[in-house]
Amino acid sequence: MQKLTLVKIGGTIVDDAIALKEFLALYTQLASPKILVHGGGKIATELAKDLAIPTEMIQGRRITSSAMLPVTVMVYAGLINKQIVAQLQQKNCDAIGLSGADAQLIVSHKRPVQNIDYGFVGDFEPKDVNTTRLRQLIDLGLCPVLSAITADNEGQLLNTNADTIASNLAVALASLYQVELVYCFEKKGVLYDVKDENTVIPTINPTNFKALKKEGVIAAGMLPKIENALAAVEQEVSKVCIKQAESLLDETAGTVIRL
Repeated sequence: MQKLTLVKIGGTIVDDAIALKEFLALYTQLASPKILVHGGGKIATELAKDLAIPTEMIQGRRITSSAMLPVTVMVYAGLINKQIVAQLQQKNCDAIGLSGADAQLIVSHKRPVQNIDYGFVGDFEPKDVNTTRLRQLIDLGLCPVLSAITADNEGQLLNTNADTIASNLAVALASLYQVELVYCFEKKGVLYDVKDENTVIPTINPTNFKALKKEGVIAAGMLPKIENALAAVEQEVSKVCIKQAESLLDETAGTVIRL
């Protein structure tokens, strides 16, 4: 089975022009096929502030109001996505920028209101991924670059957690490829002490995840990331790793998520 590397980059890389440029230089060196999923960073928050639109985050997840939705779409699927695609093209990586709405790659649904109303936020399952279209793009020699925007069957655009997109894409494609999922961010891996880069937790599994969560070692934005990673390895994704962007090509770096 052919190997496919699916890489997700976080907002801190997107926010830093130099870090993003350096990361993309490494990314182009990965063997094809490969897919890149990116988050949104601070640009949407800054633009919303300029437009006097309040920003609210709960447990690392953005509340997307009717006023905030157009901002996230413009920034994630527009500005950031095309900046990344343009830089990859400049490095001779034939990238194509997409959202979940394009070619109906991802059909999501608005998150039901339970304890929290997240607004125009989309959820979906691996079965909702159009793997046929993705494989056709890959077979054409293209490198899909996906933003964190999806759409439902009614044509409603929805802001969707980029970690979830990466995880569900990996699971959906696991029947077609040997998928390796890599989450890249600014730290060397998942740290036991966030102030000490030398405390990388080499392996996380369901057992020690519960303990680390209880201790508060894994919290806020890292919590959904690990939950998605564990879900992926439980569903045939061959490997999930969380590492520093600078270590993308180092197979020994970072925190490996396994059962």
